Amino acid sequence: MTDLQRVAIVIQYRGTHFHGWQRQPNGRTVQEEIETAIAGVLNRERVPVHAAGRTDAGVHAAAQVAHFDAPAHIPGYRWATILNGRLPDDVLIRASAQVPPDWHARFSAQWRRYRYTLYTEARPNLFVRPYVWHYYQAPLDETLILAALKPLLGRHHLSAFQRAGSSRPHAWVDVQDVRCWRRDSFIHIEVQASGFLYGMMRFLVGLLVQVGTQERSLENFKDIWVNERREVVKSSAPARGLCLLRVGYPDFPFTPDIWFDTLPQFCFPQTDK
Repeated sequence: MTDLQRVAIVIQYRGTHFHGWQRQPNGRTVQEEIETAIAGVLNRERVPVHAAGRTDAGVHAAAQVAHFDAPAHIPGYRWATILNGRLPDDVLIRASAQVPPDWHARFSAQWRRYRYTLYTEARPNLFVRPYVWHYYQAPLDETLILAALKPLLGRHHLSAFQRAGSSRPHAWVDVQDVRCWRRDSFIHIEVQASGFLYGMMRFLVGLLVQVGTQERSLENFKDIWVNERREVVKSSAPARGLCLLRVGYPDFPFTPDIWFDTLPQFCFPQTDK
């Protein structure tokens, strides 16, 4: 029997033309592209690839993490170069490395962090459109959005932000960090948690925008998630503004420059008036 090693990979992908991470019968997925590339290298039918999280259709990733088991004759660090030669232009392996056999991309992870980006200029911009929610209907107050986010810190039952069809056995989430800031015409919202519910970030941002326009009060926003009023949450932010920013592990074989903050922040240079 061929000796196997476990290989971890850090992945970037543009979610625009994907039906999410997870392989499915109908629709192009990131998992399928990577598994097909690995199978081609090894001349096998399929090698399962396990990810830290399953991003939805249209959602991007700056540093998704996954692992697979492969014959040990190919060094772990070589897999990034090998796969990049076989993957399409909207998927990139930042790096690869051998990890212990009990290391797991999903179960060894301590947290995941997402960033949502809104673009607030009245005029559209082709070069940012694939990665932002172009929201210009009303002024957005980022200080109100941050004020709404802060009470979410800690362990809470967030079923109000869970989309129907989830296989998760419960809706408890440990929210570890929240941020919201403006940079020129862009508003960035970041949430870090032990795990995320199905559709959680997009439902959350949909409500936060209503807070930012003062359509919904801070008190009403908190009442919705504290009292699990899922029936009130009807607006979901577009997938294109959402990106899995990074995943955290106690023992990670990659240096921070590979995975820590690889999603550029959009901004426009100031011009002389």
